Amino acid sequence: MTWAGNQTLISHFILLGLFTHSPLHLFLFSLIMLMFLVALSGNGLMILLINMDSRLHSPMYFFLSWLSLMDLMLISTIVPRMAVDFLLGRGAISFTGCGLQILFFLTLLGDECFLLAFMAYDRYVAISNPLRYSVVMSRRVCGLMVAGSWLFGLVDGLIQAVFTLRFPYCGSQEIDHFFCEVPAILKLACADTSLYETMIYFCCVLMLLLPFSVISASYLRILVAVLRMRSAEGRQKAFATCSSHMAVVSLFYGAAMITYMRPQAYHSSKQDKVVSAFYTMITPMLNPLIYSLRNKEVTEALRKLLGRCPCGGQQG
Repeated sequence: MTWAGNQTLISHFILLGLFTHSPLHLFLFSLIMLMFLVALSGNGLMILLINMDSRLHSPMYFFLSWLSLMDLMLISTIVPRMAVDFLLGRGAISFTGCGLQILFFLTLLGDECFLLAFMAYDRYVAISNPLRYSVVMSRRVCGLMVAGSWLFGLVDGLIQAVFTLRFPYCGSQEIDHFFCEVPAILKLACADTSLYETMIYFCCVLMLLLPFSVISASYLRILVAVLRMRSAEGRQKAFATCSSHMAVVSLFYGAAMITYMRPQAYHSSKQDKVVSAFYTMITPMLNPLIYSLRNKEVTEALRKLLGRCPCGGQQG
């Protein structure tokens, strides 16, 4: 600790975590570790299939491979650290460690916000203007979209990490959360953070509301195109796909908006932990299941991959 005037400035934080060692919490911890393993295997498998099978070298699967990579990195930024702290009964994290976690987490969160919007636009172009699809969604355009997602996410992560840790922190070192999330840290600041909270709100309008508006508009246009389909089976399949996509997207954006767009006075530690779990653990697990592994092309690519295995050859 260091001294500044009459205040003792803290040099590190202590994360209180998500669980105690009660039987119920031990069960929930085991459930989260299972979700972590499902997310790792599901997203890792998607990246492998998309890169190995030439039939999946299309714009849609190009975006999905990047989404899987982002989800892998996002859940790996949070869960392993949380698990180690829980198992070893410690939660101390340095200022630098906390800043890096904020940077990585918000960069990946911002990346995913914009990438999901570009994915929705890709589906809109594919359905509403199929003849010009290859021109509109060329390899160069797709590459620029992914690069733009990373750039916006990185800028947001850098700004929030630097500004958050520039505040003086004194008194309690305990962050009532399972990772270094900005709203939870700001509660410990011994300075006025209202101007910075206003800046965060406007950042979130750009990073959350704008992409979500693009997604909603794209799926609305897709819905209109689907209603014009003559095939009842085609309409039913398209409705099922779009509804599942929108459910996961709404879960992701809704949870992020609740965390980052509410005034500090309305934040509750217990509620914030539960809401944060949705976009740090649940959506990374659901994305490969909802977007990809139900697709016919993906299941065929998986069968082809399994057929190459020595065990598959012996059985044949």
